[in-house]
Amino acid sequence: MKKILFILFFFLIACSSADYSEIKVKEVIDGDTIILSNGKHLRYIGIDTPETRVKKGNEFVYDPQPFSREATQFNKKLVEGKTVKIEFDLVRKDRYGRLLGYCFTGGTFVNKKLIEEGYAVLYTYPPNLKYVDSLAEAQKYARKNDKGIWGVYQTINHKQAHKFINQIRTIKGKVLTTYKSDKCTYLNFGSNYKTDFTVVIFNNSLDYFHKKGINPVDFYLGKLVEVSGKIREYNGPEIIINSPEEIRVIVNN
Repeated sequence: MKKILFILFFFLIACSSADYSEIKVKEVIDGDTIILSNGKHLRYIGIDTPETRVKKGNEFVYDPQPFSREATQFNKKLVEGKTVKIEFDLVRKDRYGRLLGYCFTGGTFVNKKLIEEGYAVLYTYPPNLKYVDSLAEAQKYARKNDKGIWGVYQTINHKQAHKFINQIRTIKGKVLTTYKSDKCTYLNFGSNYKTDFTVVIFNNSLDYFHKKGINPVDFYLGKLVEVSGKIREYNGPEIIINSPEEIRVIVNN
């Protein structure tokens, strides 16, 4: 028993001290997830790409969303079979046990490049905000120059959001009402929050809004905005955002 514990102890030390300054990419899973040569799955921080698999019932099935294949192929071109450097932020793993990191290869910041070329959109999750300003600038560039997703898909009126569940889109509409619960802040774009489009901001993201001088409940009320991200279904269509960079005010009230 002591021998087993001894071996386990040194195994855990070896895992925790793994060197990610130079490590090879074994396989690209999709636009934002790779498998490293040590068998670890790595999810890129700060971005979201269209899914190749979506959850139906209790399982995930292969159902490529628009632009998912292009994002996967571009990621492969950048990193598959290559030696990369991985940087970590404050939170090192997600709830699925995947590593969370920033990927660099040959002078290219991969997370940023995917956004810059329009294969990904900004998707932050506090407290992993190390490069959020750089990634936000990359998205501004991609939108301005109609790169990738931005050149293919037009902005959608919030009333049409339900047609694009599990897809990455930009939604435009006026915030009619706002509400803060114990867990979230809701920006409602229609009169019925159970069926109409909603933007959701979880409480653990509010500090980043406050640092920018924004109280979402008051700041966005009555304003025409555009918000970009993956549309999910929960009491109607919704997009979850975690930073002010993911929502843009077009017209004040």
